[in-house]
Amino acid sequence: MPVTGAEIRATLLQAVADQDKARGDSLVGGGLQQVSILGEAIKRLGQRLSPAEEQALLTAWYDLFRDGQLSWGYNLNNPDPPFCHVTDTGRRTLAQISRGPYNRDGYIAHLNRVAALNDIAASYIDEALDTYNANCFRATAVMVGAAAESLMLELANAISEGLKRTGSSVPKGFSDFRIKQVLEAVRKELEMQKGQMPADLREHVEGYWPAFVQQIRAARNEAGHPASIDPVTPETVHASLLIFPELASLTEKLLRWAEEHYK
Repeated sequence: MPVTGAEIRATLLQAVADQDKARGDSLVGGGLQQVSILGEAIKRLGQRLSPAEEQALLTAWYDLFRDGQLSWGYNLNNPDPPFCHVTDTGRRTLAQISRGPYNRDGYIAHLNRVAALNDIAASYIDEALDTYNANCFRATAVMVGAAAESLMLELANAISEGLKRTGSSVPKGFSDFRIKQVLEAVRKELEMQKGQMPADLREHVEGYWPAFVQQIRAARNEAGHPASIDPVTPETVHASLLIFPELASLTEKLLRWAEEHYK
Protein backbone atom coordinates (compact mmCIF):
# COMPACT_ATOMS: atom_id res chain seq x y z
CA MET A 1 0.00 0.00 0.00
CA PRO A 2 1.45 3.43 -0.93
CA VAL A 3 2.64 5.58 1.94
CA THR A 4 0.63 8.79 2.29
CA GLY A 5 2.11 12.25 2.68
CA ALA A 6 0.53 12.52 6.13
CA GLU A 7 2.24 9.28 7.25
CA ILE A 8 5.57 10.46 5.90
CA ARG A 9 5.43 13.84 7.67
CA ALA A 10 4.21 12.37 10.96
CA THR A 11 6.91 9.68 10.89
CA LEU A 12 9.59 12.20 10.05
CA LEU A 13 8.56 14.54 12.87
CA GLN A 14 8.55 11.69 15.35
CA ALA A 15 12.01 10.60 14.24
CA VAL A 16 13.28 14.16 14.75
CA ALA A 17 11.63 14.33 18.18
CA ASP A 18 13.07 11.03 19.37
CA GLN A 19 16.61 11.70 18.12
CA ASP A 20 16.57 15.24 19.50
CA LYS A 21 15.49 13.95 22.90
CA ALA A 22 18.07 11.15 22.86
CA ARG A 23 20.95 13.44 21.97
CA GLY A 24 19.96 16.33 24.20
CA ASP A 25 22.80 18.81 24.58
CA SER A 26 25.48 16.24 23.83
CA LEU A 27 28.15 17.25 21.35
CA VAL A 28 28.79 13.61 20.45
CA GLY A 29 28.20 13.13 16.73
CA GLY A 30 27.54 16.80 16.16
CA GLY A 31 23.86 16.74 17.18
CA LEU A 32 21.20 15.81 14.65
CA GLN A 33 22.28 14.65 11.23
CA GLN A 34 20.33 14.30 8.01
CA VAL A 35 21.30 10.73 7.15
CA SER A 36 20.45 9.45 10.62
CA ILE A 37 16.99 11.04 10.67
CA LEU A 38 16.07 10.01 7.13
CA GLY A 39 17.31 6.49 7.81
CA GLU A 40 15.21 6.24 10.95
CA ALA A 41 12.13 7.54 9.12
CA ILE A 42 12.57 4.96 6.36
CA LYS A 43 12.93 2.18 8.95
CA ARG A 44 9.76 3.29 10.73
CA LEU A 45 7.77 3.44 7.54
CA GLY A 46 8.47 -0.26 7.44
CA GLN A 47 8.84 -0.98 3.75
CA ARG A 48 10.94 -0.36 0.71
CA LEU A 49 9.93 3.02 -0.66
CA SER A 50 9.23 3.63 -4.31
CA PRO A 51 11.15 6.42 -6.08
CA ALA A 52 8.06 8.64 -5.79
CA GLU A 53 7.78 7.92 -2.05
CA GLU A 54 11.48 8.60 -1.56
CA GLN A 55 11.01 11.95 -3.26
CA ALA A 56 7.98 12.65 -1.06
CA LEU A 57 10.12 11.92 2.01
CA LEU A 58 12.82 14.29 0.78
CA THR A 59 10.20 16.96 0.08
CA ALA A 60 8.79 16.60 3.61
CA TRP A 61 12.33 16.76 5.01
CA TYR A 62 13.19 19.99 3.22
CA ASP A 63 9.78 21.43 4.09
CA LEU A 64 10.86 21.28 7.75
CA PHE A 65 13.66 23.69 6.88
CA ARG A 66 11.51 25.86 4.63
CA ASP A 67 8.85 26.14 7.38
CA GLY A 68 11.46 27.00 9.99
CA GLN A 69 11.14 23.80 12.05
CA LEU A 70 14.78 22.87 11.48
CA SER A 71 17.89 24.82 10.56
CA TRP A 72 21.18 23.63 9.12
CA GLY A 73 24.25 23.42 11.32
CA TYR A 74 24.74 22.37 14.91
CA ASN A 75 27.28 24.85 16.25
CA LEU A 76 30.06 27.05 14.91
CA ASN A 77 32.34 24.03 14.60
CA ASN A 78 29.66 22.19 12.59
CA PRO A 79 27.78 24.98 10.78
CA ASP A 80 26.81 23.14 7.58
CA PRO A 81 24.86 20.10 6.39
CA PRO A 82 24.51 17.28 7.23
CA PHE A 83 24.39 18.73 10.75
CA CYS A 84 21.12 20.38 11.77
CA HIS A 85 19.21 21.49 14.84
CA VAL A 86 15.63 22.05 15.97
CA THR A 87 14.60 25.72 16.05
CA ASP A 88 12.35 27.38 18.64
CA THR A 89 9.50 26.99 16.16
CA GLY A 90 10.36 23.33 15.79
CA ARG A 91 10.38 22.83 19.54
CA ARG A 92 6.83 24.14 19.72
CA THR A 93 5.90 21.65 17.01
CA LEU A 94 7.53 18.75 18.82
CA ALA A 95 5.85 19.73 22.09
CA GLN A 96 2.46 19.32 20.40
CA ILE A 97 3.42 16.79 17.80
CA SER A 98 0.13 14.93 17.85
CA ARG A 99 -2.30 17.70 16.89
CA GLY A 100 -0.80 21.18 17.25
CA PRO A 101 -1.10 23.61 14.32
CA TYR A 102 2.59 23.26 13.50
CA ASN A 103 1.81 19.64 12.68
CA ARG A 104 -0.66 20.25 9.86
CA ASP A 105 -1.57 16.60 9.33
CA GLY A 106 -2.11 15.90 13.01
CA TYR A 107 -4.20 19.05 13.42
CA ILE A 108 -6.43 18.24 10.45
CA ALA A 109 -6.83 14.63 11.56
CA HIS A 110 -7.90 15.78 15.04
CA LEU A 111 -10.27 18.38 13.59
CA ASN A 112 -11.87 15.80 11.32
CA ARG A 113 -12.37 13.49 14.29
CA VAL A 114 -14.31 16.06 16.31
CA ALA A 115 -16.33 17.83 13.60
CA ALA A 116 -17.36 17.71 9.96
CA LEU A 117 -16.69 21.20 8.60
CA ASN A 118 -18.57 22.76 5.74
CA ASP A 119 -16.45 23.32 2.63
CA ILE A 120 -15.99 27.04 3.24
CA ALA A 121 -14.76 26.65 6.82
CA ALA A 122 -12.47 23.78 5.80
CA SER A 123 -10.87 25.84 3.03
CA TYR A 124 -10.17 28.77 5.36
CA ILE A 125 -8.66 26.54 8.06
CA ASP A 126 -6.51 24.86 5.44
CA GLU A 127 -5.11 28.25 4.43
CA ALA A 128 -4.80 29.30 8.07
CA LEU A 129 -2.41 26.42 8.69
CA ASP A 130 -0.36 27.48 5.65
CA THR A 131 -0.05 31.06 6.89
CA TYR A 132 0.62 30.00 10.49
CA ASN A 133 3.48 27.72 9.49
CA ALA A 134 4.87 30.55 7.36
CA ASN A 135 4.79 32.81 10.48
CA CYS A 136 2.16 35.08 8.86
CA PHE A 137 0.17 35.42 12.07
CA ARG A 138 -2.06 38.35 11.10
CA ALA A 139 -3.20 36.44 8.01
CA THR A 140 -3.83 33.39 10.18
CA ALA A 141 -6.02 35.37 12.56
CA VAL A 142 -8.16 36.52 9.63
CA MET A 143 -8.40 33.01 8.15
CA VAL A 144 -9.42 31.37 11.44
CA GLY A 145 -11.92 34.17 12.04
CA ALA A 146 -13.47 33.61 8.62
CA ALA A 147 -13.70 29.86 9.25
CA ALA A 148 -15.44 30.48 12.59
CA GLU A 149 -17.78 33.00 10.93
CA SER A 150 -18.77 30.36 8.38
CA LEU A 151 -19.70 27.99 11.22
CA MET A 152 -21.74 30.71 12.92
CA LEU A 153 -23.62 31.49 9.73
CA GLU A 154 -24.32 27.79 9.23
CA LEU A 155 -25.77 27.57 12.73
CA ALA A 156 -27.77 30.78 12.27
CA ASN A 157 -29.25 29.43 9.04
CA ALA A 158 -30.18 26.12 10.72
CA ILE A 159 -31.95 27.91 13.58
CA SER A 160 -33.67 30.33 11.18
CA GLU A 161 -34.98 27.47 9.03
CA GLY A 162 -36.06 25.64 12.16
CA LEU A 163 -38.05 28.64 13.38
CA LYS A 164 -39.78 28.85 10.01
CA ARG A 165 -40.67 25.15 10.16
CA THR A 166 -42.35 25.60 13.52
CA GLY A 167 -44.21 28.68 12.38
CA SER A 168 -42.31 30.98 14.71
CA SER A 169 -41.20 34.43 13.67
CA VAL A 170 -37.55 34.83 12.78
CA PRO A 171 -35.84 37.80 14.47
CA LYS A 172 -34.50 40.24 11.89
CA GLY A 173 -30.99 39.85 13.25
CA PHE A 174 -30.75 36.47 11.54
CA SER A 175 -30.84 38.12 8.12
CA ASP A 176 -28.61 41.08 8.98
CA PHE A 177 -25.53 41.58 6.79
CA ARG A 178 -23.45 42.32 9.91
CA ILE A 179 -22.08 39.21 11.56
CA LYS A 180 -22.21 40.90 14.96
CA GLN A 181 -25.99 41.24 14.67
CA VAL A 182 -26.36 37.66 13.47
CA LEU A 183 -24.34 36.38 16.42
CA GLU A 184 -26.42 38.42 18.83
CA ALA A 185 -29.62 36.96 17.36
CA VAL A 186 -28.21 33.44 17.70
CA ARG A 187 -27.11 34.14 21.27
CA LYS A 188 -30.57 35.36 22.29
CA GLU A 189 -32.29 32.38 20.69
CA LEU A 190 -29.96 29.90 22.38
CA GLU A 191 -30.50 31.68 25.68
CA MET A 192 -34.27 31.32 25.32
CA GLN A 193 -34.05 27.68 24.31
CA LYS A 194 -31.32 26.44 26.64
CA GLY A 195 -33.90 25.00 29.03
CA GLN A 196 -34.84 22.57 26.23
CA MET A 197 -31.25 21.40 25.74
CA PRO A 198 -29.66 18.33 27.29
CA ALA A 199 -27.78 19.28 30.45
CA ASP A 200 -24.30 18.69 29.05
CA LEU A 201 -25.01 20.74 25.91
CA ARG A 202 -26.55 23.54 27.96
CA GLU A 203 -23.48 23.68 30.20
CA HIS A 204 -21.14 23.85 27.20
CA VAL A 205 -23.21 26.58 25.56
CA GLU A 206 -23.25 28.63 28.75
CA GLY A 207 -19.60 28.08 29.62
CA TYR A 208 -17.78 27.86 26.32
CA TRP A 209 -19.68 29.04 23.25
CA PRO A 210 -19.51 32.83 23.92
CA ALA A 211 -15.87 32.60 25.02
CA PHE A 212 -14.78 30.56 21.99
CA VAL A 213 -16.52 32.90 19.57
CA GLN A 214 -15.22 36.05 21.27
CA GLN A 215 -11.59 34.94 21.38
CA ILE A 216 -11.44 34.05 17.69
CA ARG A 217 -13.44 37.08 16.56
CA ALA A 218 -11.36 39.48 18.70
CA ALA A 219 -8.12 38.20 17.15
CA ARG A 220 -9.63 38.43 13.68
CA ASN A 221 -10.89 41.98 14.25
CA GLU A 222 -7.57 43.15 15.67
CA ALA A 223 -5.78 41.82 12.60
CA GLY A 224 -8.38 43.11 10.15
CA HIS A 225 -8.71 46.56 11.74
CA PRO A 226 -5.23 47.15 13.17
CA ALA A 227 -4.40 49.95 15.56
CA SER A 228 -0.70 49.03 15.79
CA ILE A 229 2.02 47.41 13.72
CA ASP A 230 1.65 44.16 15.69
CA PRO A 231 -2.09 43.84 16.31
CA VAL A 232 -1.99 40.16 17.27
CA THR A 233 0.68 38.01 18.87
CA PRO A 234 1.73 34.51 17.81
CA GLU A 235 0.37 33.26 21.15
CA THR A 236 -3.06 34.75 20.48
CA VAL A 237 -3.23 33.18 17.03
CA HIS A 238 -2.00 29.87 18.39
CA ALA A 239 -4.83 29.99 20.93
CA SER A 240 -7.36 30.66 18.16
CA LEU A 241 -6.20 27.59 16.26
CA LEU A 242 -6.35 25.43 19.39
CA ILE A 243 -9.83 26.71 20.24
CA PHE A 244 -11.23 26.27 16.73
CA PRO A 245 -11.69 22.45 16.87
CA GLU A 246 -13.56 22.85 20.15
CA LEU A 247 -15.79 25.53 18.63
CA ALA A 248 -16.38 23.36 15.56
CA SER A 249 -17.31 20.38 17.73
CA LEU A 250 -19.73 22.41 19.85
CA THR A 251 -21.29 24.00 16.75
CA GLU A 252 -21.87 20.57 15.25
CA LYS A 253 -23.65 19.47 18.42
CA LEU A 254 -25.84 22.58 18.25
CA LEU A 255 -26.64 21.87 14.60
CA ARG A 256 -27.82 18.36 15.51
CA TRP A 257 -29.81 19.77 18.42
CA ALA A 258 -31.47 22.40 16.21
CA GLU A 259 -32.49 19.77 13.67
CA GLU A 260 -34.27 17.77 16.38
CA HIS A 261 -35.58 20.71 18.40
CA TYR A 262 -37.26 22.75 15.66
CA LYS A 263 -39.75 20.22 14.32
